Amino acid sequence: MRQKMSMDKRAAQFLPFQAVKGLDEALLAKEKIKVPKIELSDEMAEELDKKMHNIKKGSIITCIYFHKDEYLKVTGMVARFDETSRILQIVNTKIKFEDILDVKFEEG
Repeated sequence: MRQKMSMDKRAAQFLPFQAVKGLDEALLAKEKIKVPKIELSDEMAEELDKKMHNIKKGSIITCIYFHKDEYLKVTGMVARFDETSRILQIVNTKIKFEDILDVKFEEG
């Protein structure tokens, strides 16, 4: 007579199988569309500069910035605004000033 299989072993039979470790991540990376960094016009740079001067620690903002060949968007509370090292930190995301395309202040 066969022994009954434990629930843990039974459940393990149905876990997803990955024949090649890292394949999913590699496929996702391939799907990314690399974009060149946008050079701001004088007008865009001036508008961004005005917005940057209004950023205060604790503000809730949305920031669009360039990171590793793509543009990302993050919304959250400003944890750090360091003009000396030119770093804007939104929650845990650190962004160099030169990588910022736009910022928008959230209503609230």
